[in-house]
Amino acid sequence: MAAAEEDEEMKEFNGGRGSVTGNWPAPDQVVRNWMEGIDLRSGMYRHFMEYVPPVRCSGSEGKLPEEEQAYHMLLQTLEWFLFGESPEVGFAKLKQNNTTSQLCGRVFKGRETTYSCRDCAIDPTCVLCMDCFQNSVHRNHRYKMNSSFGGGFCDCGDIEAWKTGPTCMKHEHSPSEDTTNPASQLPVGVAERAQELFTVIFMYIVDMLIWTEDKELPLGLQPREKMDSYFCVMFNDEQHSFDHVIYSLQRSLGCSQKEAQDYTTLIDKEGRRAIKHGTLLLCQETKLEIFNISNSVFQAPLRVDILHSNVVSHQTFTLRLLSWLNKVIGYSAGLRQIFCEVVLNQPPGSDQPCLVSKLMLADSKLWKGARKIFHELTVSSLLMETEYKRLFAIEFITHYKELQLEFVEDDHDRNLSVTAQSVQIFTVPTLARHLIEEHGALRIIIETIIELFAEHMDNGKLHFQSYSLDKLFRKQMVLYDLKYVLISKPPLWTDRQREHFLEGFKTFLKLLKSMQNMEPVSRQIGQHLEIEPEWEHAFTIQMLLKCILSIIQEWCASDEQVLLQAYKECHRVLSLCSNECSQRNARKQYNTLTMCGHSISLKRYLVSRESVSIHLPLSRLLAGLHVHLSRSGAINKLEEFVPSSDFHIEKLMDYPLRCLVLMSQVSADMWRRNGFSLVNQVYYYRNVKCREEMFDKDIIMLQIAASIMEPNRFLIFVLNRYELFEVFSKAPVGRNKDVIQQTNVLIEELLHLIIMVVGERYVPGVGHVMKDDVTLREVIHLLCIEPMPHSELAKLLPENENNETGLENVIHQVATFKKPGLSGHGVYELKPECLKHFNLFFYHYYKSQQTKAEEEQKKKKKQANSDEALPPPALPQFFPTFAKVVNILNCDVFMLILRTVLQRAVDSISQLCSEAMIQKTLHLVCMALQEEQRQLKEVIAEEDVTFDVYLKATRMGSSAVNAESILSLLEKLKHVPQLDAQKDMIIYTLQMFDIVKKLREKSSTGSPDIDKQRENETVQDKDKAERKRKADAAKLYRQKIMAQISAMQKNFIESNKHLYEKVTEPQKQEMIIAENESIPPAEYSGVALGPMQDATAMEKIILTCILCQEEQEVKTDEMAMVLTTCVQRSTALTKNSSRIITNIGDNYDPIIMNPNLNCGTHVGSCGHVMHATCWQTYFEAVQNATRNRVHLEMLFDLENGEFLCPLCKALCNTVIPVIPLQARNLDRKDTETIEHMLTLSRWLENVSARTCGLNVSGTKGEESSLIQVSPVSWKSPVEFRSILCFGVQSPVKYSKSITEMLLLFATTVYRVGLKVAPNEADPRVPLMAWSACAFTIQSTENMLHDEDKVLFGSLPDRQFLGPTWMLKTIGQFWILTSSTLW
Repeated sequence: MAAAEEDEEMKEFNGGRGSVTGNWPAPDQVVRNWMEGIDLRSGMYRHFMEYVPPVRCSGSEGKLPEEEQAYHMLLQTLEWFLFGESPEVGFAKLKQNNTTSQLCGRVFKGRETTYSCRDCAIDPTCVLCMDCFQNSVHRNHRYKMNSSFGGGFCDCGDIEAWKTGPTCMKHEHSPSEDTTNPASQLPVGVAERAQELFTVIFMYIVDMLIWTEDKELPLGLQPREKMDSYFCVMFNDEQHSFDHVIYSLQRSLGCSQKEAQDYTTLIDKEGRRAIKHGTLLLCQETKLEIFNISNSVFQAPLRVDILHSNVVSHQTFTLRLLSWLNKVIGYSAGLRQIFCEVVLNQPPGSDQPCLVSKLMLADSKLWKGARKIFHELTVSSLLMETEYKRLFAIEFITHYKELQLEFVEDDHDRNLSVTAQSVQIFTVPTLARHLIEEHGALRIIIETIIELFAEHMDNGKLHFQSYSLDKLFRKQMVLYDLKYVLISKPPLWTDRQREHFLEGFKTFLKLLKSMQNMEPVSRQIGQHLEIEPEWEHAFTIQMLLKCILSIIQEWCASDEQVLLQAYKECHRVLSLCSNECSQRNARKQYNTLTMCGHSISLKRYLVSRESVSIHLPLSRLLAGLHVHLSRSGAINKLEEFVPSSDFHIEKLMDYPLRCLVLMSQVSADMWRRNGFSLVNQVYYYRNVKCREEMFDKDIIMLQIAASIMEPNRFLIFVLNRYELFEVFSKAPVGRNKDVIQQTNVLIEELLHLIIMVVGERYVPGVGHVMKDDVTLREVIHLLCIEPMPHSELAKLLPENENNETGLENVIHQVATFKKPGLSGHGVYELKPECLKHFNLFFYHYYKSQQTKAEEEQKKKKKQANSDEALPPPALPQFFPTFAKVVNILNCDVFMLILRTVLQRAVDSISQLCSEAMIQKTLHLVCMALQEEQRQLKEVIAEEDVTFDVYLKATRMGSSAVNAESILSLLEKLKHVPQLDAQKDMIIYTLQMFDIVKKLREKSSTGSPDIDKQRENETVQDKDKAERKRKADAAKLYRQKIMAQISAMQKNFIESNKHLYEKVTEPQKQEMIIAENESIPPAEYSGVALGPMQDATAMEKIILTCILCQEEQEVKTDEMAMVLTTCVQRSTALTKNSSRIITNIGDNYDPIIMNPNLNCGTHVGSCGHVMHATCWQTYFEAVQNATRNRVHLEMLFDLENGEFLCPLCKALCNTVIPVIPLQARNLDRKDTETIEHMLTLSRWLENVSARTCGLNVSGTKGEESSLIQVSPVSWKSPVEFRSILCFGVQSPVKYSKSITEMLLLFATTVYRVGLKVAPNEADPRVPLMAWSACAFTIQSTENMLHDEDKVLFGSLPDRQFLGPTWMLKTIGQFWILTSSTLW
């Protein structure tokens, strides 16, 4: 529609009003009329009704001059009313009397740079704008730079946001300014008029923005005559793409692409735009057309509303009024205060919310432009005044649940929602504590979380197996609010604070109860898990809860009364959960287990047979609170709150123990059929992001149990859950190899668990350590792996609620910085004196890290000419609460475990033993002897020592199998050749026995004989030391001589290289011939084709299926192994990109490829291998899972055979069978005959005839006439392989599985490459397979050539496998096709 025509229609639809053309009354006259009238609101509404200009339907952002003039005159009239005089004079007076604000309040735009001081900020949300940062003291501190999402504001001037330097130089002001009331500085009469004006204007704004009638206006704004003038208004959302909207607008409006793009840009920027103007019927037709075009199964239609033109005009004017208000209150703090009073004022006796709350509750219904302006006004007014910020926060928390529920259903980003203001409210310490204490903010937020997650409940437990990812992300935002409101602990508790905090804590326990034992897993036996269950969201919730759990524990620990009450309530809820589980398993019988004269009764439970969950937040919270009780000393009062009769420690420790057993069984490959979802869960369970509130707390719960239970009963309990009780209580029986391997790993994991329970004391409250000691130990063990840069260290350390690791506080105590060289980066290297703190079995090591650290430390010891023993380091003492944990090392069952492991190691027949098992056993023995040594040094008399490991270790066993003592077994262990790598550690352990023995003798009553014996032992020790010194010197001398000989030998070879080559070459040939005497030397010609080609050796390939994790040797007569593959058409090698692609369809002959290479078929693979049956089961499972989910937009076309690789999620559409290269020997007689009869010229004639269009379905006579038959008689007219194969043995017989997979691959290449329907009988199928192979190799070679790399030799392993196996497969393809397929 032309602009002139639209203007004419506008005049007609608006009743020929002349407001736009400039017939305006004088502003001062309008103001006098308003003031003389009875009701200001009625007068202003009538004025707006008459003079608010209509809007145009245009894709242009700018407005007409007369429209801008209308807005200007309307706003100027309001300014006349506000000041009672000319606006220019009024604004000048305001500026003169205004006082500068201490707060900066700059509202950040999207992607604007912000600065946070790591030294002074109360929390990471306290940020500065660039100007304030550059003019503050924080520029010389440690700081972080971030990019804002938009909507926040600068915290400069907020004394609660900074420990020091709250203001920059620009916002400093004198203390006298704080006591001045800004409203009193306003000119006479302005305050009263401002209050009236702001009230009427904001009521008008609220009325229009929350107005739901599309075709009518509120009372007082209705025109005298209603015209048939409407707009089609399209709204922005976050679901449809730009291209989709542009396409829909072009189709429905019949406009050009440029106009559609302009409309789309404005819709995205402003949130809505009028796209059509006309009668109601015309707009309805346009709306229906857009609905039909944009609606689909996978996506909702575009939102289009039909609004009366008057409604659109007034709503557009409200946005100008909001911007005007923001500008006006920015001139004066007094006007800002009056505005805040107006919007927060609630009429007395009314149950209606205040004006700002009404607009807040309608936030999700507003469009983007209205939201932005409203939020900016809120920030620059309500959040800039301390008292009004408090009142606004009360309104916000009152409506918090309703706002969050609407945000979840909204489709706009978080920064466009009023809920984003929570970070500005909850991170103010005094305000957050006030909301908790007076308004139950903690309870309200947690109740909101529970209500949001209610739809994910299944039998009272959270279950996230089917969900909307976007909605879950929105729900998670509430967890951030919970973190914000708890980020600052109260310095002084009041009774009311205790009451409301504990009220919120009880609600929080309801949330944790729904997470306790959620999403359990059961071991797959026999068949592999078909569909991987979703696990990411449950762990995302755990990661978000990590900081919250830590903060809540710190809140509890800051007040003894709160801590005890919280512990009592947590124990009650956890006991309730345990009882519910016990009731479900009521039919299970108790088993009484007896070992070494100690018994315990337990219900039968096997982790390998029943369900087990990794998620145990209640158990871990109780463990954390128990540690705080121990640290504060309040543990002595626990009996008053939780009687010992109600404290069933076996039930409390059972679930964390099950979880740890699950980790051990996964390590033993007992759960490999459960797929990678469980492997990922196990990884994150111990990952730095989760371990503090998962793995670490489970270890602490076992330490709590070990400190309370009798140690023998504790170990029997652990043995039972590890399913190892019979392994140590009965003689070993014959088992298969897999079971033996799994049992060995479980024993290793059991020993490691005991090491962790007894040795991990670096938790404040468990051991006598401080927080920095914990970080110090983490850094030491990380640097024991290898030197690391600062960034890598920070990444591997846990962060607190302020995203700080504490690395800077300790790094210089334990490491020195090595500056970078010409390339690379600087790294920290561990100081040598810190190596004594190294613990080989540090519980935060992954197995790969442990192996690497062990190698590194042994290497350093070897360089220092020291023995390679890695003994346990000295440990801090336990807190009194945990002091009894060490009794595990002194109990009878522990001695039985050690003796059994050592006995089996000495007995070479037994298979239930491994080097890692011995290594951990020696570590435990040393730990026990160290503890006894410590006690012997601390006491005077031997009878006061309760730790008697030495006596038990030197005493005979209690059974026939374990008759020998531990000490005698260790002596025998030195002579076991398989344990040479542990010999130094065995010697160190025996030396520990000697030290403890001497200490015991020293503590007993002395005698002359004993003194004499000690003198003799001292002399013997000196002799041993002297002999060792001499032996070491001789060893060094031998090494030096050998090094000299080696250097001389290298010099001789270098100087006589030509002689060496002549001598060594025949020797190499002789060695090769000797290894394979069946092949004569003459046959090693290096010829690949023709009569003189070499024989081929058989290839042996062993692969592991990524689904079932089982190994298989690839053989031609067994089940196929397949490689995930993606076949696609490619124009990567084309020389003319504008050329039309014609090599498709039923009539195209692919035997010769066009030299332009305009399009070819490329075969790519991610390199992951599966059994053919496993792949077929997986593909069928994907089909079944997606068949009924038609509403879900898939990332791949299942009907076209596409799927995602189960491991790397790469797009695939077929598989390649892996075919090993078979051994072939030439039939020499046949070869010589063919060589004489089939000359090169004759062979070329035959090939030429075939390529020129040999009709394979013709008769024998026809073919003979074409190819001029030679004396050689061909067996089949279509046996093309006879042209290429000279005397080769008959084709290999392949299994049915390989044949099917080969056929599947070939037909997929044919179908995709030619864009035709599958047809196995088409003779072009093998040709397309060869063509795809050639194109893939050529494109790979081109890519590597551009990078100056050689073909295949520079490819990574997995990328190399795809082309290699494709070439081998197609190389066997012709032999197979001639006899079986085509």
